[in-house]
Amino acid sequence: MLKIYVGADHRGFSLKSKIVKLLGRRGYAVEDMGTFEETQACDYPHVAYKVAQVVAKTKNGRGVLVCMSGIGQAIAANKVRGAYAALCYNPEAAALSRRHNNANILVLSAKFVKEKDVPKILEAWFSAEFEGGRHRRRFEQIRRIEKRNLK
Repeated sequence: MLKIYVGADHRGFSLKSKIVKLLGRRGYAVEDMGTFEETQACDYPHVAYKVAQVVAKTKNGRGVLVCMSGIGQAIAANKVRGAYAALCYNPEAAALSRRHNNANILVLSAKFVKEKDVPKILEAWFSAEFEGGRHRRRFEQIRRIEKRNLK
């Protein structure tokens, strides 16, 4: 069974809360990993690390991260071995991040992604499967780089 871990900083809190509800209504097993309040500043690297760690260690684990731009969350999550975070602003990029890059963490921007587009992005990302083939060769190259550099 697919398990989804969701996290955000204070700037992504509102969108994260909607994502948790949306995924829950779609029948996914969802764990909200914080932040749990919008009014107090929260450092996004801590949230990204927490989500990336558990996704990387969980069979069939996936993550969704949200911050203002999404950039910081993606950078921080990708420092964790086994975490493959993709910042996506539209459904096509979301689907390609799964099909071609085997991303296991979707990163969204609370500022640049329109709320009305979030359900389409989530649907594209969660319904897409890694295609393998020539993409597997490239994914394995990424894993070799990761193995050399992320001890």
